[in-house]
Amino acid sequence: MKFIDEVKIHIKAGDGGRGCLSFRREKFIPRGGPDGGDGGHGGDVFFQVASGLSTLLDFRYKVHYKAGNGAHGMGKDRHGKSGEALTISVPPGTLVYDAESGELLADLVDPGQRMLLLKGGLGGKGNARFATSTNRAPRHTQPGLPGEERWLRMELKLLADVGLVGLPNAGKSTLISAASAARPKIADYPFTTLVPNLGVVPYGGFKSFVMADIPGLIQGASEGHGLGTRFLKHVERTDLFLHLVDLSEIQPGDPVENFETINRELEQHNPHLLQKPQLVVLTKADITEVRERAGEIRAAFEARGYRTLFISAVTGEGVKELVHAVGDELEKLRERQASPDEDPASP
Repeated sequence: MKFIDEVKIHIKAGDGGRGCLSFRREKFIPRGGPDGGDGGHGGDVFFQVASGLSTLLDFRYKVHYKAGNGAHGMGKDRHGKSGEALTISVPPGTLVYDAESGELLADLVDPGQRMLLLKGGLGGKGNARFATSTNRAPRHTQPGLPGEERWLRMELKLLADVGLVGLPNAGKSTLISAASAARPKIADYPFTTLVPNLGVVPYGGFKSFVMADIPGLIQGASEGHGLGTRFLKHVERTDLFLHLVDLSEIQPGDPVENFETINRELEQHNPHLLQKPQLVVLTKADITEVRERAGEIRAAFEARGYRTLFISAVTGEGVKELVHAVGDELEKLRERQASPDEDPASP
């Protein structure tokens, strides 16, 4: 399935039905008076979060959405039926903007969350509503009001507990495939991963957390290089970063400098991202030359205050320990967030 994270659609609430112009005409009831009913209200448009959705793909195939119109009023004081409301299902993490003004209309996060986006038009009044002691036979009715309509831009930001970041080919896809049931494409060339992947990682019995594999970032990602702006937005809602660092000869440059490069791109995209906890993960422990330089590089990161782990996602070495370390960090983070006396961003 294609991963689509940004779409533009047009939605319209239902129009109200017009009021009826009618007079009672029955045998033995002279001058029966007005009996035109009101028109029905137009249907509203709701957005609702569906936990089973993970992409905005469906909105690529259907752009226009419309709620039902209200029925017109009828004689014998019969009111028109209200139009059927329209409920549009979206995945968790969907942001809804007005396409013209850019105003944020809804931030839909929790499964089952439901929000009214557009109101349907009111139904018009029939002539029976305008009868008075001095106007016994009104011939005035109201038309139904049009429903609201607008173009919307929808943007999806993945909801995950842990985000994997790092340069291309750092081993992010291999790690998420080793730790969860996710099966992203894995190959030995840069930018194998072109779309984010989510995986549920079990740990500690019945506990689990959601891990997001973000496509590799490069220098200039915050300016759009390598589609960086498309990828960076998906790490904004993660609670913890696993920063994967490749020590093999495949990755040119100094590992610590590469690490700092990615962090600068995160900061330039959103300064709050660097306030999130980071664990440094040195990858490809199954390679001999990596093992030889791991101690020195690990000491360099720990001197900067980062907890550093050493793994091989291919052989599974260190993966179990990494998963439990992430679980412990998330639990500590949840405890700090639940405490009103502490700053959640504090280390």
